Amino acid sequence: MYQVTLDETAVDQFLKETRDLTEQRLSYVPYLRSIAAERLQNIVGDAFAQRICEIINDRESGGFTLRPGRPLESIDQQVVLGTAVSHLIGLPNFDDMTQNFYACFTVKDTDESDSYLRQAYRRFTLHTDGTYVTEPTDWILMMKMEEQHAQGGDSLLLHLDDWEDLDKFTADPIGSVPLTYRSPPSKNYPVDVKKPTFHERDGRPCMSFIDQFVYPDTIEQARYLRDLCDSMEHSASIISLPLPTDHMVVLNNHFWLHGREAFEKHPDLHRMLMRQRGYFRGG
Repeated sequence: MYQVTLDETAVDQFLKETRDLTEQRLSYVPYLRSIAAERLQNIVGDAFAQRICEIINDRESGGFTLRPGRPLESIDQQVVLGTAVSHLIGLPNFDDMTQNFYACFTVKDTDESDSYLRQAYRRFTLHTDGTYVTEPTDWILMMKMEEQHAQGGDSLLLHLDDWEDLDKFTADPIGSVPLTYRSPPSKNYPVDVKKPTFHERDGRPCMSFIDQFVYPDTIEQARYLRDLCDSMEHSASIISLPLPTDHMVVLNNHFWLHGREAFEKHPDLHRMLMRQRGYFRGG
């Protein structure tokens, strides 16, 4: 995985040129999101956009972290920088849960949600995004926005090609059977979607999977999914990635799986993460 740094001068200039692009304006006026991307590209050069697109499409890597060369001072600045990067790669899907082009998730000591996303003290198992939607989900961007009293909770990443049991599970016929994905009420997406666990892109295996939202039709399918999940969760190739505030990680969603380690218990735990996910331009 690559590490990308935007130097302080470039970030200063970008924030100066986008101070009119507040989070609210980006939410209300879709074309301004691409204007943010254009302003970043004009500052850092066309080669930057070309390079990060090459990285995210390269099967040998398919992911990078990005660090701004100076701290960001507000949610407006974080959203505009994340949005500029995402729109150099592609276009975000509409997020039904938040009714916006991005989502922010807060993890804290207590939780009453209907999925593992906000449950701080349990491991969030490896998965791909977009399993329960019909839109293509080629990439995902996650940016840490705020954090206090947070120990643990590092991102967990697994590249499909590094998974020791990939051949075993792709060879099983169940891996190509379309299975039903159904999201909980909080996602605001009351549609059943059928997807196979494995599919091919450019002749290479790719994956769609999350244990919480898949509804197998048979006990045999359930055993397959249980064994698949157990195998991934115990893979020696899992990367534990600490992500500092203002940093982001961008992954190709077809062959990178992601999750999260459990946090250590603290009554004042607080972490906020921004997510954007979407499709490649022209895809």
